[in-house]
Amino acid sequence: MHNSEAIWRHVEEHAAAFVALSDRVWEMPELNFQEVRSAAEHTAMLRAHGFRVTEGTGGIPTAMMGEAGEGGPVIAILGEYDALPGLSQEAGVAAHRPRPGEGAGHGCGHNLLGAGALLAATAVKDWLAAEGLPGRVRYYGCPAEEGGAAKTFMVRDGVFADVDVAITWHPGPFVAIWEPVSLAIQLLDFTFAGKASHAAAAPHLGRSALDAVELMNVGVNYLREHMPSDARVHYAYLDAGGIAPNVVQAGATVRYLVRAADLPSLLDLAARVERIAQGAALMTETTVTSRVVSAMSNLLANPPLEQALHANLMRLGPPPFDADDRAFAEDIRATLTAEDIVSAHRRFGVPVTDAPLCDTIVPLGAVGERMMGSTDVGDVSWAVPTVQARGATYAIGTPGHSWQMTAQGKTPAAHKGMVHVAKAMAGTAVDVLRDPDLLARAKADHAERLARTPYVSPLPAGLAPPLDMVG
Repeated sequence: MHNSEAIWRHVEEHAAAFVALSDRVWEMPELNFQEVRSAAEHTAMLRAHGFRVTEGTGGIPTAMMGEAGEGGPVIAILGEYDALPGLSQEAGVAAHRPRPGEGAGHGCGHNLLGAGALLAATAVKDWLAAEGLPGRVRYYGCPAEEGGAAKTFMVRDGVFADVDVAITWHPGPFVAIWEPVSLAIQLLDFTFAGKASHAAAAPHLGRSALDAVELMNVGVNYLREHMPSDARVHYAYLDAGGIAPNVVQAGATVRYLVRAADLPSLLDLAARVERIAQGAALMTETTVTSRVVSAMSNLLANPPLEQALHANLMRLGPPPFDADDRAFAEDIRATLTAEDIVSAHRRFGVPVTDAPLCDTIVPLGAVGERMMGSTDVGDVSWAVPTVQARGATYAIGTPGHSWQMTAQGKTPAAHKGMVHVAKAMAGTAVDVLRDPDLLARAKADHAERLARTPYVSPLPAGLAPPLDMVG
């Protein structure tokens, strides 16, 4: 009997409790660093299952760590539970129907992510106890992935310093190994200060901070033609200076997301955006101050762990979706465009089919269209050998960060996909604990990559986690 079969039974024994945890967290969507109730739910589950719990990990009130086992290698399994603003939606309804009085929603599936990761960690804890083997499993509850970059702060502060391997996952349309590429990112706020005046009686006395922001945005728009094709720059107004058009706006703040393929490229591009802001201030006779809010590094690959996780997925086969699951997925797909569905296949490098839900395992090494986002798992991957799975939990074609994602967060298909990927993560943890050669190869690959490019935190020295960040 393969070891994976025993660990999968441990997952199945606890599946119902952690499906319920996922649903409870879905019902209480909380934004970056405000995940008080969600963190409390995860902490309570850790205590109920006999983990040794540390709260406020890394000085972040909504982070926690639970450990079980003694001696041996330390396997970290990472979970998240933050939601997104503006994505409130009724569950199980294939029509846009926001819930009354709510603005946030789990439009990225982090209710599933955290519960599935904790399910895997609990199964590994039970397996270690049953086998009587040395080794420790840790569940890290990591808040604020959606821009807050809690893991980047946790890495900087040494939270993962004694970890041997990190494993995590993310909801997706297909079952796959997360291709280890992402964009490094800085989140920056630019605040312009000018001089208020009467816009009709004394416009010559005013200096408009809003004009400065608009000129900055124009300048950055011209920059887009002259930056690497895989870089990205986005912005949003945090403060447009007020709602009175007859007052010259004395203050305005804009938030920028600057993304690039790696950290050196990111810092170079962010410096160019900074110079554009200074130019806008010069043109409008205002002043500008900037601050880094958070940052994330690009992902670092680890082929030995990716091969081990993929082998577990292949032994499992695709999730056990049924006719009812596929019928609801078809209802969701009716709200999407053909481009949404084709794009989902292309991103994973798989042929376009009519299947509404994943019915295969994406081959290891499949190369899709490089439309990359950013994740603070990137910084963990520089600190410790790291691997990520994609678990199939929603209809193929569903856009990320959409009401359709929120609508599918409590479906039977989502639950099945979560339990399925928990088995793969737990099985990979068991493989590492059982096979010293696998652990050695994972560490050697990681060390070789760091020797070529040493890790430098993208966070400015002394920067505290943005516990009060907007959005």
